[in-house]
Amino acid sequence: MLEFICCSMLTIFPDFLFRRYWQGKRLGQEITLFSMWYELRYGLSSCFILTVSLITLIFYYHPSTSNVTSFFRTVTILPEISGRVTEVMVENNQTVEEGDVIFKLDDSRQRAAVATARAAVIEVDAAALLAHDDTRVAQANFDAAEAAFEQTKDEFERKNTLFQENSPAVTVREVERLENLIQERLAAVDAAHSALESAKHRQEIQIPAQKDSAEASLNQAQVELSKMTIYAGQAGRIEQFDLRPGDYINPILRPAGILVPSDTGRGRFQAGFSQLTAQVLHPGMLAEISCATAPMRVTPMVIIGVQDVIPSGQVRPSDTLRDPQNLQRPGTVIAYMEPLWEGGIDHLPPGSQCEVNAYTSNHERLQDPDIGTAKFVALHVIDTVGYAHALILRFRAILMPFRTLVFSGHH
Repeated sequence: MLEFICCSMLTIFPDFLFRRYWQGKRLGQEITLFSMWYELRYGLSSCFILTVSLITLIFYYHPSTSNVTSFFRTVTILPEISGRVTEVMVENNQTVEEGDVIFKLDDSRQRAAVATARAAVIEVDAAALLAHDDTRVAQANFDAAEAAFEQTKDEFERKNTLFQENSPAVTVREVERLENLIQERLAAVDAAHSALESAKHRQEIQIPAQKDSAEASLNQAQVELSKMTIYAGQAGRIEQFDLRPGDYINPILRPAGILVPSDTGRGRFQAGFSQLTAQVLHPGMLAEISCATAPMRVTPMVIIGVQDVIPSGQVRPSDTLRDPQNLQRPGTVIAYMEPLWEGGIDHLPPGSQCEVNAYTSNHERLQDPDIGTAKFVALHVIDTVGYAHALILRFRAILMPFRTLVFSGHH
């Protein structure tokens, strides 16, 4: 309507003045409701063409959309394992800091597992002391066996020397007995050496491995015990939380509530523009938003980035081929916006539904000394009509409360 009124002042109104004062035609006589089209046909036709051209020019170079919001992330409050709630430390709508305890689950089974694992560690420590004693005993047995072998060997060599000298003090039977005893003593030495090596291996390899395994089991039990206490992973606000002691929590079937991080969704808005504006939108482009959460207020923004893909083309593996004709709605070009000044949107809560206007600026191009006259005028016209779009946004911001509360029936 605003564009039509502006265009009529340049087309219909001059045409009427020409008919009235140059041709002498008067309203109610020559110019009536039935003859208006014929009498003002040039002005009406020009006004229609100019209005359509102006609207097209405005909405192409200064695009607008109502698909604007600030998306924020939520964290589902869930334990890693199922359990019955024993204690609740927070309330709904409470602000928590990172590391605060939210609630606890029954941990009697996990505590018993920790005690069992700790007892196993103590048992392995005791076994290490016994293994050390066994090594000392095996070492003593090995030393005794070696001493017995050396004694038997010396006795055999002495009596064998006498036997070789044909001494009547030594018999053949006694020499043979000593030879057999040497073999027996040597076998005893080998057995004692094997027992000593086995004791050392148990002390140096088996016991440390058993202790590592016991300590790993203890750590695992302690980790399982720690899972029974649910902490806030980051600072935020607890929402939809209605947990009571005695409730049974399942990580799949029943979440405890939602944590809205305090730093998510702040300072940035996402806007979905028509695909026709893909060649116009660019980082650094100025914009303005008006939100229902802050009526009658327009906030200056700047586009910091434009998504280089359109969401409607997203494909996920499935058992059917995707047919383009099944797309219900074309995707939008998503632009990311931040306030022009720091803290400019602190008054807008995350999730606010807004309207946005983006404005094309040709200031730098107009500074080119080699620019042609036609292009110079065209760029000036493009920049100038942006004021009309800015005025429309402000009209919408002023009328938003009345349109929503009175005419739409939503209270």
